[in-house]
Amino acid sequence: MITINGDQKTGYDGITLENMIREEGFQKERIAVEINGVIAGKKKYGEIVLKSGDVVEVVSFVGGG
Repeated sequence: MITINGDQKTGYDGITLENMIREEGFQKERIAVEINGVIAGKKKYGEIVLKSGDVVEVVSFVGGG
């Protein structure tokens, strides 16, 4: 089980951060991701494999005027 933005989720152990982002419906170009207190670089999203106990915070950027 991992925690995404404060919600505990199952089914993400062993998948890449990139796949989790897609499955959760986030737009990769408009977010920043922190895993266990460390910012994840966008170029690494496909290499980072999530594991049980990870705490993921996803921040979405919203434009406006």
